[in-house]
Amino acid sequence: MKLIERYILRRATGMFLATLLPLLAIVWVTQALASVNLVTDTGQSILAFLKLATLILPSIVPLILPFALVIGVAQVLTAMNSDSELTVLNAAGSSRMTIIRPVLYLGIALSVLSFAVDNFVEPYSRVAVRKMIATAHADLLSSVVQENTFRKIADGLYVQVASRRSGGVLGGIFVADTRSPAAELIYYAREGAVDENSSALVMKDGEVHRKLPDGGVSIIKFDSYAFDLTDMTRMASQANIRAKDRDLPYLFHPDPEDEVYKKSPMTFTAELHRRLTEWTFPLLFALVALVFSSDARSHREARLHPMVAALLTCLFIRWATFYAGNSAEESWAFVPVMYLIPLISGYLAIRQLFGNRRLEIPVTWEKIAKDTMARTGMFKSAAPTDGGSTS
Repeated sequence: MKLIERYILRRATGMFLATLLPLLAIVWVTQALASVNLVTDTGQSILAFLKLATLILPSIVPLILPFALVIGVAQVLTAMNSDSELTVLNAAGSSRMTIIRPVLYLGIALSVLSFAVDNFVEPYSRVAVRKMIATAHADLLSSVVQENTFRKIADGLYVQVASRRSGGVLGGIFVADTRSPAAELIYYAREGAVDENSSALVMKDGEVHRKLPDGGVSIIKFDSYAFDLTDMTRMASQANIRAKDRDLPYLFHPDPEDEVYKKSPMTFTAELHRRLTEWTFPLLFALVALVFSSDARSHREARLHPMVAALLTCLFIRWATFYAGNSAEESWAFVPVMYLIPLISGYLAIRQLFGNRRLEIPVTWEKIAKDTMARTGMFKSAAPTDGGSTS
């Protein structure tokens, strides 16, 4: 690699990292804050929150990498053009490949990284997150023993205890169960405990208030009552593994007995083809950035800032592939579209770069702009300028 190529690669890599880290931090914080309610509702520790927030990172890295790259490359090449470095390279007889080659190296390396994260690291982290959430919801002891605090165990089911005693005994138990539309049940008990299998909450010396839809209320006192938790704990402890949580080998050969696969097999097909296409985005976006910013331009040329133009183009490509991927979950017809979008975009970018073409405004657009300006000028020159009247 030539000295100037190493120089461009070093600057592009530095700008890429300077763009990636703030973007990654912003998106990570917004995603991590969404997990605060889970941690607080289930009584988890700060370490559990940090672990959960760390497991979120692999799912956002592949989304941010391509955009950080296009911003970094476009910004570096625009700065080099402003400092006349690109003009000097052209005057010295350097080919355009001198600028293109180091950016392609960076794009290829990030595409390989994106493929590895998207297909191997992210599925593992997603499964770990889902299992961690399921375990937190199923761990009823950590949920109900928070003293003097209402805890939502499930939709329509709330529990509060006044104190926690030795031996796992709970004092002052209050349970509100509004899950059934036939009746609202409110339980009070002097003490109780959750059994070893978390299958029942055994309450002693209490009463249950049963309110019917017509407003009638009945009160029953009991010496001992077992509140069944079997169905709730079983459902909470089962992590719902979806197509996005599966690794690449599983997507090629999904289990026919998988309940999620039985309900929506097209989601697995769409996810497979998404994994096989979106890892190329860093390389594709690097090509787009080169199209808009790799040629030397005069400071007098009026044009949209290369970084803005490249970023808008990449956003459109990303939106189109996202739309095709979602539509592929419903119809096979959109699966080829998922491949055509990056292939056509890459072909047009390569044709523009290696054909030594300059990105110019189309002649018809330029002619329309000139005609509009000319008509505007003629209109101004025809207006009276001496303040006199015409007869």
